[in-house]
Parts: sequence; C-alpha cells; structure tokens
Amino acid sequence: MEATQRRSAPIQNLPEQIQVVPSGAALGAEIRGMDLSQPVPEASRELLRKSWADHLVLFWRGQNLPDESLLAAAGIFGVTKEPAARKYQVAGGYRIGGKLVPLHSHLTLISNLDENGVPVLDNGTLGSYEVVWHSDNSYVQVPPAGSMLYSVVIPVNGGGDTWFNNQYMAYDELPEDLKAAIKGKSQIHDASRNSAGVLRPTVKMPTTPEEVPGPAHPLVRVHPVTGKRALYLGRRRDWPSNYIIGMSNADSEALLDKLWAHATQNKYAWKHDWRVGDLVLWDNRCAMHYRSEVDAKQPRVLHRTVINGEAVIPG
Repeated sequence: MEATQRRSAPIQNLPEQIQVVPSGAALGAEIRGMDLSQPVPEASRELLRKSWADHLVLFWRGQNLPDESLLAAAGIFGVTKEPAARKYQVAGGYRIGGKLVPLHSHLTLISNLDENGVPVLDNGTLGSYEVVWHSDNSYVQVPPAGSMLYSVVIPVNGGGDTWFNNQYMAYDELPEDLKAAIKGKSQIHDASRNSAGVLRPTVKMPTTPEEVPGPAHPLVRVHPVTGKRALYLGRRRDWPSNYIIGMSNADSEALLDKLWAHATQNKYAWKHDWRVGDLVLWDNRCAMHYRSEVDAKQPRVLHRTVINGEAVIPG
C-alpha cells in the first residue's frame, strides 16, 4: 500500500528529484522528474536557470500544460512578452479552425492548419514549409532572450524535427581571419519575411538593401549571464536581406556566406524529435534553430511564448 501511495503522489519538483541529462551533443539537456503544471520551488528554479545557461536548450517530456501553466513555466526564466510575429498574424487575419490568432496575448500558434483546421502547405505563416536556421525575433530592436515551445499535435513520421546549434562554439572556432573581418561590425536584420520566407502581412518586399526593414545588431554579442561571446547572425533570406553595414553588397554577401557556412556545421548542432507533450526552451542569444519540412497532410500544432531580452551587448 505504501509503495502504491508513493507512486501516485504528485511530483513536488524538488531539486533532489530533478535530473539534468545532457544530450551528448554540442548543446541540449533533458530535464526529468518534473511536472510543470505544479508549483516549482525557488531552489528548483535556480537549478533550472543554471542548467539553461550551461546547456542553451532544455526540454521536458510528457507535460500537460494549459496556457497559464505554459506561461508560468516560461516565467521561471524571465518575463514573457508578446512574440513579434503575433502582430503580423493578427494584421493578416490569421485563423485556425475559424478562430482568430489565439489565446493569451503572450502566445502564438506554430501550426500548419488553415482557417478550417485542415493541414496545408501554406497558411500565411510558417505552414508546413522548411524553416531555415534563425534566431527568433532578431528583427526587433530588443530581441527575446529565449523562446519556449509546447507541442499539442505532432505528425507521425511527418517531419517538423527541430535542430539547434551552439553559437558560442561557432564563434570560438571561427578562423582568425574571419574574427578580424567581423570585429566591431553590425548588420541589418531583415524583418520583411518570416523564417519560411513568407512575406509578412502589411510589409513590402524589399528590392534594394536600403528598403530592408529592421534594426542593426552586432555580428558578435556578449551573453549577459555567462559573459561569453557568440556569433549573432539572426536570419537570412534571398537578397536583398540581412547585410553588413559599411560594406559593399558584394563584400557583405561574400562575408555572410562564409559566416553562415561556418555557423551551421553539423558539429555545432543537436536535433530534437518531437512528441506530444514536449516542452522545449532555447536561448536566442547564443543558439539558432532550424525546422525540417512538415508533411502537409498531417496536422502539427504547438504553442509558443518568448521571454523578454535585453539590449544586445556588442562583442
């Protein structure tokens, strides 16, 4: 009887119950022994924040998180905010199953469903498209520190896997000539298209570099918690898109080609295979992510929130 009672007792999320299991790759760790729908004591919060700084990406399996619980879990790591993409979804009248863009204002849907709730290739947002390497919301003046994504519906063998990469390592191993070439330089981060290359609602497609909307950020940034330097490339679409300030178009494109080829090497990456109930947190200040194409005949729905960041610290 006692054993049965122990097994059925709710998880208390105590530090001694929590396991941090590294992925064995360049980044990433699974957190075991937690139920994030339950309160999390401060000592465990501190453990999680340290683990995030150490591993860049954390994930939990088998979670059951209503919207408020999802936001509470994200709140362990900072103050949540409205994701920048949400305003474009609202402006575009984006609907899922006949409803406007959802939920709490600090949440967005990552989905391949159309307005009738049917999976499609193109629904005006990311849809079922491949999503190129990028850092979330780098196209705003103060990008989010982190992003948290919770899986609700996942296709069976239908793609949509997510890779993450370690941009601390990418910077540390950057050849000295490239380190010298980017020292003190910044680039414009293109806000015109999303990470699947879809033009955002109400935005005009740029035809020259001068028309590219978005803020300037340094190519190397310093993480405010760890003090480490990381490459900060953001995202890149077909020209004209991100460009390095003060360089000719040809020289900017050539240097960005080299930086992207270096930063997205397999040795810096780790892949997450999604299951329903997965929760994944990543640090946009030192990691990028990529999503494979989704089978457009299978539904895929996740809820995302982002965590407030701070002004980018030049490296």
